[in-house]
Amino acid sequence: MIFQAVGDTRPYPDHGRTTPRDWADVPPRPVRLEQLTTTKSSLNLHDLLAEDSTFYGDLFPHVVLWRGRHYLEDGLHRALRAALHQRSALHARVLEVEG
Repeated sequence: MIFQAVGDTRPYPDHGRTTPRDWADVPPRPVRLEQLTTTKSSLNLHDLLAEDSTFYGDLFPHVVLWRGRHYLEDGLHRALRAALHQRSALHARVLEVEG
């Protein structure tokens, strides 16, 4: 299994960060793929295979740490690319949310 779990919702409370600029103050840190629970259960192959898929938006995936679990909010295509390259971790912006 690549991820800890595959979900299709965001179970954590709204944190108010919607744009890459909102996430810019969250420093990236390494996260193991096996710790991640996805918030999307499907991926558009065009996003995964596009040469510029990491050109637009934030360079780092967005992860929300809530109640001890890491939820991959944005960057599923980056995480899957890391797995396809046989990497067990990637750098992501990790936002800790209380609640």
